[in-house]
Formats: sequence, C-alpha cells, structure tokens
Amino acid sequence: MVDHHNDTITEDEAALYDRQIRLWGLDAQKRLRSSSMLLVGLKGVGAEVCKNVVLSGVKSVTLLDHTSVTEEDAFSQFLVGRDSVGKNRAEASLERTKELNPNVEVLVDTANVSDKPKEFFQKFNIVCATCCDCETLLKINEICHESNVKFFACDVFGYYGYMFSDLVEHNYVEEKQKITKPDEPQDGSKVKKSKVAVVETETVMVKKSMKFCRLHDALSVDWTEGKLLKSLKRLSNVYFLMQILLKFRAVQGRDPSSRHMEEDTSRLLKIRDEVMEEKKVPQDKVKNDFTRFCIGELSPACAVVGGIVGQEVVKAVSGKDTPHNNFFFFDGTEGSGIVDQIGAS
Repeated sequence: MVDHHNDTITEDEAALYDRQIRLWGLDAQKRLRSSSMLLVGLKGVGAEVCKNVVLSGVKSVTLLDHTSVTEEDAFSQFLVGRDSVGKNRAEASLERTKELNPNVEVLVDTANVSDKPKEFFQKFNIVCATCCDCETLLKINEICHESNVKFFACDVFGYYGYMFSDLVEHNYVEEKQKITKPDEPQDGSKVKKSKVAVVETETVMVKKSMKFCRLHDALSVDWTEGKLLKSLKRLSNVYFLMQILLKFRAVQGRDPSSRHMEEDTSRLLKIRDEVMEEKKVPQDKVKNDFTRFCIGELSPACAVVGGIVGQEVVKAVSGKDTPHNNFFFFDGTEGSGIVDQIGAS
C-alpha cells in the first residue's frame, strides 16, 4: 500500500475545506489530502461515491470502467452528458468530475478490472468496487486485505442497495465527553448542594482499534448455527438479495432489465431458490415480489448508498470516528437503512 505523507494544506485549500477542517480537524484533512482512491464502475452509485469523495478533498481518484454509457444512465449518472451515449463511462465522467474540485487529481482507466494484476491495486489507499460480479469482488478484496488497502464494495439494484467494508485492522480516534466534578474546598468546609450539582465536561480523544473480515467470510456464514439462526429473523433480506443479484450478474453478464422483464423474473426466482437452498435459509426470507423492485438504478437509492460510502471512506482515511463494520443495507421499499456486522469475530 502507498505510504501516507501529510502534504501541506495551502491557504486556498484551507479556505475551501474550512467547514470540514472545523468538523474533523486539520490532521484528518491532511490524511485525506495525501490519499489516493481507485473507483471501479461509473454507473449511478459510482457517480455518487465519486462526487462525495472528490468533494472531501482526497489527493487523487482513478476512475476505472471499460463499459459504455447507455441511455439508462441519464436517470442516475449525473457525471455524463446526454450526448455521451456509446462513449466510455470513465472518460465521459472525467470533465464533470474535475469541475467538482480542481484540487483533486482525476485519472481515467478504460481497462477491464478483471485484467488488472495484484500490483495495480497496491498503489492505492482505498479501493471501492461497483458493477462487479461476486468473483471479481472476492478477488479484489483478497488482494486489498493482504496488502492492507482499505476496501469497499457497493451496488444499487432498483430500490435495494448495499455497502460492504473491509478496513483490515483499523485504528481511529473517537470523541468522548469527560465529566469533571468540582474540586472539594481545601479548608475542609462543605460544598453547598446547589454547587455540587454543577459539573463541567470536556471533550477528549480516545484511541480505538477495530478488526474487519474479508467479504468471503461475510458471505460464508452458517445460518443454521445456533446464534446466527436466532438472528436470522432480524437480518435484512437485502443481504440475500445482494447475493442473488450478484449471481444473476455473473450468469447473465448484465443486471435485470425492464426490456427482459418476463424472462428475468423467471431467472431471478430460480437463482433465489438456488441461493437460499445453498445457504439453508427458508425461501420466504426473500419474497417473490422482489423481482418487481430490483430493476435499474434509482437516483434516491444511489444517493443514499453513495452518501454512506463517501462518509465511510472519509472515516477510513481520516481515522476519525467509528466506522461501520461491515455491512450497510438499504431497502427503499421500506425506506430503511440498517448497519450489520456479519462474519466478523
């Protein structure tokens, strides 16, 4: 993994990032300023992540996508113009991304992420992968985990979305309020009760550490095991929907589409049955009607998931505040977002 160097913050940058510096401190902003990120996949949720990370003030962002802009991108991918259909997604997103923050270096890579060697990912501090099948996500995560590179995966399927994070072993600081009671008088006299009730608080920084597990471990848990079986009822069904839709992507080479609604519905239900049988989980955990709500990328869902990922990237790089360990699930049909830890000890 590349080393962190605390680049000097210029006066212009201090003015631009004034609100952020007041929020999480100058040292945290310096860590952001010296970090590089690889963003794989520039569809709707990728555009949201890109916007949030670039505005935060990282050193550089590399946009990697080998696919072309489609007409559907007009509904959620705001970094490409209406005249960009047919052009490479990463190249089409470059100009508007640069306009977001001229202080951030934006690079483009039009290669297929599956063809990238191990050494490629080790050049970055953070890797965020979208639009990938499960095998590719597992491969990239394994490389990042071994190389101590912070890894995120996310996607949006219609009303549903998820984020997974693996920060390996992450050190961070958290603000705590320390209560200080008034000192007792030195002459031994008693303090009036009204004064005893007056206490002072001060903010102190507490150092903490948190371990994360690989995506493989988070997807391979045994849901028939006692404690996990009891927690199955409260588990978001998006955990299983994510795996169903990633398997569909791997088999079909695309995501479910309104153009193939009838065929895709049949395929999705078949894959649902296969996944739930493999996981030894009752099929009714994922109802049949999920096929109606997983088409395309809805802008509101992209905004929610992209916002969470951007927030977590800032936490991971700055070392400030408690990160989500390790999943965030969004269900737009219920308007709910849930943070859950799965597979970690």
